[in-house]
Amino acid sequence: MAGGGYDGGAGDYGGTVTFSVVVTCLMAASCGLIFGYDSGVSGSAINAGAANIAMLIVGRMLLGFGVGFTTQAAPLYLAETSPARCRGAFTTAYNIFLVLGSLAATVANYFTNRIIGWGWRVSLGLAAVPAAIVVLGALLVPDTPSSLVLRGDTDGARASLQRLRGPGADTEAEFKDIVRAVEEARRNDEGAYKRLRGDGYRHYLVMVMAIPSFFDLTGVIVMAVFSPLLFRTVGFSSQKAILGSVILSLVNLTSSLLSSFVMDRTGRRFLFLAGGAAMIICQLEMAWILAGHLGKHGAVTMPRGYALAVLVLMCLYTLSFGVSWGPLKWVVPSEIYPVEIRSAGQALTVSIALCLSFAQTQVFVSLLCALRYAIFLFYAGWVVVMTAFVAAFLPETKGVPLEAMRAVWARHWYWRRFAVGDAKLETQVNCL
Repeated sequence: MAGGGYDGGAGDYGGTVTFSVVVTCLMAASCGLIFGYDSGVSGSAINAGAANIAMLIVGRMLLGFGVGFTTQAAPLYLAETSPARCRGAFTTAYNIFLVLGSLAATVANYFTNRIIGWGWRVSLGLAAVPAAIVVLGALLVPDTPSSLVLRGDTDGARASLQRLRGPGADTEAEFKDIVRAVEEARRNDEGAYKRLRGDGYRHYLVMVMAIPSFFDLTGVIVMAVFSPLLFRTVGFSSQKAILGSVILSLVNLTSSLLSSFVMDRTGRRFLFLAGGAAMIICQLEMAWILAGHLGKHGAVTMPRGYALAVLVLMCLYTLSFGVSWGPLKWVVPSEIYPVEIRSAGQALTVSIALCLSFAQTQVFVSLLCALRYAIFLFYAGWVVVMTAFVAAFLPETKGVPLEAMRAVWARHWYWRRFAVGDAKLETQVNCL
């Protein structure tokens, strides 16, 4: 099978989805509000009270640190604390909160824009609200068992795992697998980044680079940021263009909620493939409409019916993205790496994603002016490439415990040639 396979009992160590794990994961997922609202407590305070450009720049830098830290930590925390059989739903919560934060920022900007002179300070200052929620939540949630074992606190790790899985749950098998994974990681004293460059970790390095790169090449970020510009291009008024952007945000939120319900049932690969196919169709249809009614040299407006068709297609595209690449960009990287490179792999994934997002926002307007309707053909071509890549090289990780993830790579038709050490560890996992 192209996707590999796993038949280790769906990763069921025992225990139930407890109130503790639900609250813990929701508090961790709320970090997405910071990313969505692009905030942090210190940065928001400085931006709101800025007296000059220098203060705004410093505030933005602090915001960047806040976003970077939470984006790195939250998905990993969710993956390490949630039960394997519903890990996708819990990790998707981060993306849901991210979309909520973005929607909240749009609504806040709409109202504060009416305040003459200092409305922008209110908009920036309100960013401290989600940041404060995250700070307070961090004081209440426990450390992950894997993190505690890595730091030598096995008793604390056992207590944390018991709290997450429920008082009566048998956590011995899961705890032994966590300890075994950490002990195996300690046998090699190489640094995480040096390990990633080794042949035995080739498959992880490829995913570190491929997933964030493909995410940005779906075109959804620039469509979200510049959707008012796109709507005005097809003939919408400024006010209706903003309304169209709000509609897209609501569609994105709905699709993220849908994804959280179906991800642990259908699997990651199915959502990648189905979502990719739908995005390709929508992009080709949009290119066809724009080519026929705006042309290569572009008319000022297009007939109302076709303009509405573009809005519908953009909503369908956003829906397809929201059930696939939107949440899976956070879910898959947070669960595929072994413990010894997990933090490094996630850090590189986030760094690549943020750098590419910045680059795209800088060049998109020029690219749109140069390619016009062909911009959708450009992104459709990349979605074809990434969908084929997923079909051939990404194994299914649904229901697989983090400590058993090596077995998935060891059974993959292509990556097993690099995952030699993973095959040896397969028989040691207690859930297999």
